Amino acid sequence: MLPDRSLRGRGNVARFLGRALLLAGVAILTSAATPPPPSPPKAFQFALQNGMQVLVVPDHRAPVVTQMLWFRVGGDDDPPGLSGLAHFFEHMMFRGTKQYPNGQFALIVARNGGETNAFTTHDYTAFYEQIAKDRLPLMMRLEADRMANLDLSDNNVRTERNVVMEERRMRVDNDPQSLMSEQLAAALYLSHPYGRPVIGWPDDIRRIGRVEARDFYQHHYAPNNATLVIVGDVTPDEVRPMAEAELGKVSARELLPRAEYAQPARLGETRLNVARPDVKVPVFIRMYRVPSYAEATAGEAESLEVFAQLLGGGATGTLYRELVVKKKLAIDAGANYDGYARDDGSFSVYAIPRPGVTLENLERAVDGVIAGLFSREAAAADLERAKTQLIASATYRRDSQYALASAYGQALSIGLTANDVEQWPDRIRAVTAETVRKAAIKDLKKIEAVSGYLRPGK
Repeated sequence: MLPDRSLRGRGNVARFLGRALLLAGVAILTSAATPPPPSPPKAFQFALQNGMQVLVVPDHRAPVVTQMLWFRVGGDDDPPGLSGLAHFFEHMMFRGTKQYPNGQFALIVARNGGETNAFTTHDYTAFYEQIAKDRLPLMMRLEADRMANLDLSDNNVRTERNVVMEERRMRVDNDPQSLMSEQLAAALYLSHPYGRPVIGWPDDIRRIGRVEARDFYQHHYAPNNATLVIVGDVTPDEVRPMAEAELGKVSARELLPRAEYAQPARLGETRLNVARPDVKVPVFIRMYRVPSYAEATAGEAESLEVFAQLLGGGATGTLYRELVVKKKLAIDAGANYDGYARDDGSFSVYAIPRPGVTLENLERAVDGVIAGLFSREAAAADLERAKTQLIASATYRRDSQYALASAYGQALSIGLTANDVEQWPDRIRAVTAETVRKAAIKDLKKIEAVSGYLRPGK
């Protein structure tokens, strides 16, 4: 099972700060020897006549199902000058149709004892419901209705645009770390839409109107641009006729081809120095542009995953041990590999200095730790511990229908396969100290990175 990822986009400082704490807890529960991973649940795949892809993972522990509908459209597909359109449209899908107006979708799900939500990244948009198995046909019927009959009136568009603007103010504009993350991503991806925030730039959001919403809907929200993932107390033989009857009645549409982008060569290192009065704690952060799982060579992405765990695996990570415990230069430090993307991935390191330690000195210390791992192979015990932590956390997530559906849905949405999900633990086990060192040396180049200081100040 591939690692779970933040589903709101890329370059979020809070994402890997939280991940470091999570993995510190995992390390306490695991041993130094990598156990053979249990066999993952069997996934069954088929296609509906309208082109919708369907994947079913039976899980008969309780009479509950998780339905996730993944559209291969995200911030990457926002037209120029309309960043945030894909995320805005995630919101619009809950506004309603003529049959179920005024946000009734979520109310109907709640009245039937379920829950629903959605998320947008640069590469995909996903909608999910968790519900009793006998309500699954109703959930499919609701999804089919809003895929074909969404109410895109001026009033609905204007109302939801205001909601998104308020969301941006609360989640980004009032959070210096989020603002810093936006700037870092914009600097990292010179010519790629990954440099635009998924939620959108404020002026772009204001430009979204009914015509833009209608065109986006017609060209992207189609069954032949979607994957349905069902995990729960069902069989493929039960799901297929149900899906054909409810979702199969939505007609396929002509799709816009997804654009391809080339990154221009950088002429030198890129740095960002931000001082703001609302910053309480300074932080050093660096983001590298690296291959994702979708574009890496065999074993490369897995080696980067293990390297991030070696560096940033909570209290057992090398950065934490060296900078927090031994040298007492930082109060926290970690790393994260975000390889779950259709195009480039990112590799991030961060450190928060102790009082009296400058960000400049802390950056040099971080570089020293990374250079040390470049120059020698990781110790066998550290390598095994890192692989154990990764495999264990993936194994634990199999107990969650939502996490399992997410792993399959994300993989299929970026061009991977169900086999990639199921074989991921074995590929992690195959990583060696030498493959880790080679991948790190090849991919973690400062010229392909952006380094940033976020500190208190005017």
